[in-house]
Amino acid sequence: MFLLNPMKELIPEYLIFPVILVVAVASITYAIYVSYKRRKELAVWALKNDLTFIAEKDDCFDSQYPAFDCLQKGHDRYACNVMYGAIAGRMFIGCDYHYVTGHGRSRQTHSISLIIIKSPILLERLLIRPETFADKFVALAGFDDINFESAEFSRKFYVKSPNKKWAYDIIHPRMMEFLLSMPEFCIQFDLLSVIVYRNCRFSPKDFEAAVSLVNGVFERIPDYIAQDNKIQPK
Repeated sequence: MFLLNPMKELIPEYLIFPVILVVAVASITYAIYVSYKRRKELAVWALKNDLTFIAEKDDCFDSQYPAFDCLQKGHDRYACNVMYGAIAGRMFIGCDYHYVTGHGRSRQTHSISLIIIKSPILLERLLIRPETFADKFVALAGFDDINFESAEFSRKFYVKSPNKKWAYDIIHPRMMEFLLSMPEFCIQFDLLSVIVYRNCRFSPKDFEAAVSLVNGVFERIPDYIAQDNKIQPK
């Protein structure tokens, strides 16, 4: 039994290389078009929100936020389509972010989008993200996350913090109800800022939803925490 090469059967041998070249050029052209279209959409959204827009790569973005785990993965890291300014009176940065894992045949490029908003109060480290099947498996081995009275919230979100009391103070019933009502994002607190991201690219509507999420979280931080952790002017 002979195995036939379908490429040779459909296309004469002398045309295989030109066809491959045409396909490669078409793929590159399409990628450039998609990149241009996205850049234009985000530039329009930035202008609408009185933000400065910078399309060029920023290779040092990760070093500005060393506490955020999602910015420290892999290698060849950079941000692009960076938007910054003030939204609702708070300093805002939004961007696309890229990094690479593996080398050679196992090399894989990852693209995410994110926003970072400066906090009006001092925070403590806290991670809130959608729970995955892997999290449930790890929990069976005794490495559980922080659980809450709401079974629905504990089932849907993975929560981690070095200070459990802080997590319980921040994630009270009203906060849980709010987070359950919002689109799913990963949220991480640093001392002075909050990052919201997904392991995919945001649309302009996603950027708006992420901003609404952070503002809603800030609005629901209990008054006693806000007063005790208020940033004193210099």
